[in-house]
Amino acid sequence: MTALERRLVPALLFVALVVAVVGSLGAPLITAVAADFGVSLAAAQWTLTAPLLVGAVATPVLGRLGTGPRRRQVVLVTLGVVVAGSLLTVLPPSAGFGWLLAGRVAQGVGLGLTALMMGVARDHLPASRSASTIALLSVASTVGIGIGYPLAGLLTAVAGLRAAYGLGLLITAVALAAAWRTVPQAPAGRSAAVDVLGASLLGAALLALLLAIGQTTVWAERPWVGVALLAVAAGLLVTWVARERRSAAPLVDLALLRHHAVAGANAVMLVGGIGMYLLLTLVTRYVQTPSSAGYGFGVGVFVAGLVLVPFSALGFAGGRVVPALQRRLAPSSLLAAGATAVLVALVVFALTRDALWLAFAVMGLLGLGVGVFSAAMPAVILAVTPTGETSSAMSVTQVVRSVGFAIGSALGGLTLAAHTPAGAAFPAESGYAAAAWLGAAAMAVTVVAALTLRRPGRA
Repeated sequence: MTALERRLVPALLFVALVVAVVGSLGAPLITAVAADFGVSLAAAQWTLTAPLLVGAVATPVLGRLGTGPRRRQVVLVTLGVVVAGSLLTVLPPSAGFGWLLAGRVAQGVGLGLTALMMGVARDHLPASRSASTIALLSVASTVGIGIGYPLAGLLTAVAGLRAAYGLGLLITAVALAAAWRTVPQAPAGRSAAVDVLGASLLGAALLALLLAIGQTTVWAERPWVGVALLAVAAGLLVTWVARERRSAAPLVDLALLRHHAVAGANAVMLVGGIGMYLLLTLVTRYVQTPSSAGYGFGVGVFVAGLVLVPFSALGFAGGRVVPALQRRLAPSSLLAAGATAVLVALVVFALTRDALWLAFAVMGLLGLGVGVFSAAMPAVILAVTPTGETSSAMSVTQVVRSVGFAIGSALGGLTLAAHTPAGAAFPAESGYAAAAWLGAAAMAVTVVAALTLRRPGRA
């Protein structure tokens, strides 16, 4: 292993892990934010929603910038924005909720960095080493949330909300220093052109789409707003596609996206993301439900975060074994295997939920499936992607994943809301089974779709 590899690989993985952890800090802290800042739970929820929305919009833009000659500068400036946002989140509550929300928005920009890390790995590492590194980067961007949840819960319980956000400030500053030392300049000869209008159109379309599918209260209280947002998103996407076809320097290479391997892999990612995130949200909500509801375990934020530890641990383990398995199995077979593990986890949760240890087991199985699935996905796409387009191509997959996660979260929320009796604080337990079976159906489709990628001429 060369000196560059020894420095670069850990730094890339650390940056990807940090942005995933920071992005997940909002979920376990919502109740504490509402109490400390004197805002409603709905307002506090935006500390989670806002960075996810910003991340989805920033990802394709950073992906395109990452294909140019100033990728190192883009990485450093983006991490600088994340550090500045992290600093805002540790201001005292007396400063106002607006500063905290602004900080979380700035942190969300960093969620687009993972695709750039993949581009760096493909450009500056040997082929065998870059493939395994890219696989682990894909895993880290998902299972890193299992690290953020328990740490944030523990710090909040022991030292208060600002300590949890202080963790985000510390690790983002370290990530910036690591990137400064290790991320090299992009190879010469790359195009620096960015389609600003195309980026604006795509960003607005993604914003409207994710607002429509991510805000379950909109569909419950004002369904016409949800329909209008979807219509706006569809119109903007159509306009964006027309613009990209005419652009000399498109934000996304649509010809590449039309390749059957890339299109098929992204479709698998979308449907698979629905089932994966749906189960993640179901389990964490179920274990925190007080037993007075007739089910649940009434655990606190910290224990609920610990439930995600098996998810992260087995997720990383699954990602580590994929490079070795790829010597014997096609990436499409590994995608199907990962999706099958998630499918089994959903079925187990749908059938039995009467012991807390089962929640840990289900999350471990989910993590294993997500780890294998996430690590195998880049190989399918990058097999037909030019080296210079790595960041852009993988940024699209990251956006597709975000949309799938948002749909899964919304689907779970809407299903539980439909099973909540009038005036009741908690849904009937049957709602969890119904939602789990919906997720299982999504993963069954994912398994079949992944296997179809094995047909002749496909990856």
